[in-house]
Amino acid sequence: MKVAVTGAAGYLGTNLLRLLVARGHEVTAIDRAVPQTVAEPNVTWVSGNVLDPASMRAALDGAEVVYHLVALITLAEKHDLAWKVNTEGVRVVAEAALEVGARRMVHASSIHAFNQYTCGGNIDENAPRSTDSALPVYDRSKWAGEIELRKVIDQGLDAVLCNPTGVFGPLDYSRPLSRINRTLKDAAQGRIPAMIGGGFDLVDVRDVAQGLILAAERGRTGENYLLGGEMISMLDLCRLAANHGGKRGPRFSISPKLVAGVIPVLAPIGKLLKSDIVSKAALGALISAPVVDHGKAGRELGYQPRSTDETVRDLVAFFADPTPATPDARQIA
Repeated sequence: MKVAVTGAAGYLGTNLLRLLVARGHEVTAIDRAVPQTVAEPNVTWVSGNVLDPASMRAALDGAEVVYHLVALITLAEKHDLAWKVNTEGVRVVAEAALEVGARRMVHASSIHAFNQYTCGGNIDENAPRSTDSALPVYDRSKWAGEIELRKVIDQGLDAVLCNPTGVFGPLDYSRPLSRINRTLKDAAQGRIPAMIGGGFDLVDVRDVAQGLILAAERGRTGENYLLGGEMISMLDLCRLAANHGGKRGPRFSISPKLVAGVIPVLAPIGKLLKSDIVSKAALGALISAPVVDHGKAGRELGYQPRSTDETVRDLVAFFADPTPATPDARQIA
């Protein structure tokens, strides 16, 4: 089957491509910058811009299934380009998919499209959405992107929406690494003496890729599916990575509420350093720490994420040897 993947050179895209190729699909891999790598079997790389309708129509032509992964992730409170890519970009890809006759589109949205601060500590597909103007731009833009997609669904596009939680694990060839993976690499090397408290639902990137494929095969048109893993505290997560790396983990945690109290002082410094890590958005999810219910994906898609321990073990091994392993049988079947 011919499939197309936007954002194919990214972290999630890298993992999704491997599964699609292993299943025997013919893949059009789309990204703004085509990687200068050895040619891959059954993969055709195409340069494309999700804000350019003509570019997307040409790139998606002939595709039966379209996986839309492109997103600009930021912890900033305001970011004009992120808003445009995460909203208008979704609409442009969806309209192009409809015009070229794709039979299905799978949109990789995010748990951030749900308001983690007013969910009452639990999130499922019926939880409140990120409509509050005080929320970080990423949260608001991911919800707005879903609205744009639904407009095209109303015009006849068959599309399914997936909302991964905190994505981590191998394979991650990003430079720099994703925020969570970067933290776990430091922990595995014994470089984190203390960690901010709080926790988050984390999911293996390989399971998210598998969930997207299951959504393409079994998802219901217009439905959201939460792709979660396990809730774990950042302290326990870093200790787990240190243990797998043979190092001593962080000895204690620092209250995220305490850190949040000095954000007004630290945030301007972060802006000067061009970093959004020290920000209100960076701590918000850790403080709220909602429990995510991915039961719907399990019941309707057959989605079964692996354990956090397995992911951390594989990630630490990946840091030592980044050579990609063959996808396991459960992901190819």
